[in-house]
Parts: sequence; C-alpha cells; structure tokens
Amino acid sequence: MSETVTKQLESGEEAVSVRELDVLEQLLKPEVQASLTVLVENLPKLAEMVTLLTKAYDVASTVANDKVLVNDMIHGAGDFIKPIADKAKGLASAAVEANDRAQADASATIGLFGLLKMLKDPQVQSSFRFAQAFLTVLSERKGAN
Repeated sequence: MSETVTKQLESGEEAVSVRELDVLEQLLKPEVQASLTVLVENLPKLAEMVTLLTKAYDVASTVANDKVLVNDMIHGAGDFIKPIADKAKGLASAAVEANDRAQADASATIGLFGLLKMLKDPQVQSSFRFAQAFLTVLSERKGAN
C-alpha cells in the first residue's frame, strides 16, 4: 500500500501507518521468523558473496568500457571462428554437390562389383575405420553403465 494512511491502535496511544502494521503482521509469522534466523546466521557468508560480486562487477564494468580490449576480443573471436565457419561452409557445399550428383545418377544401380570397387577407395576405408571406432567406443560406454 503506497498510501501512508494512519490508524489509531485500539489502545489509542500512538498512530501507526498501515504499512508498519503489515510488516509487523508478517514478522509474527513463524516461517518469516525462521527465514530471518537463517539470514542472520548466514550474514558473514552473504557479506563475503556481496563483496566478491561487487569486485566481479567492477572488473566486468572496466572490461566492458575498454573499447580497445572489446575490439581485440571481437577480432580474436573472429579469427577463431572464421576457419570453423569456412570448413562448415565447405562441408555443406560438398553435401549439396553430392546430393545433386546422386540425384543425377538415380537410375544407376550399384552392384556387388561396384561395392567391391568402392571398398578400395581410401575415403571409404577411412569412413569405415571411423564408423568402426565410433561403434566400439559407444559399445564400451554402454558396457560401463
């Protein structure tokens, strides 16, 4: 209640605002008293946490206001992310091209001898070795659980 309406207590001795009465009523609740007890017991820890948070805020504020540092961090992150983005773009374009080729050769069937010929390809061998190692790791982890 934002108004500071005053009421006379039943005894008529002093005027107390409605706000103060609400606070006093809250303080009489057992759960509020228990919470206050916990807060009082933990005040040293809370003070230490507030001090640490204040220091962290001061450091973050100083860093955020340092334009040179912010620009250096942005360029450093860009230098780190650019190779990853380029590789992802390369993989995506290779997948699109492979899909186009597969769609163009949809009528061609791959027979047994075609599969045997593909098995000699170093890329296929590398993919199979990776798949085998991956499945082995998954099996070991499943066995460990």
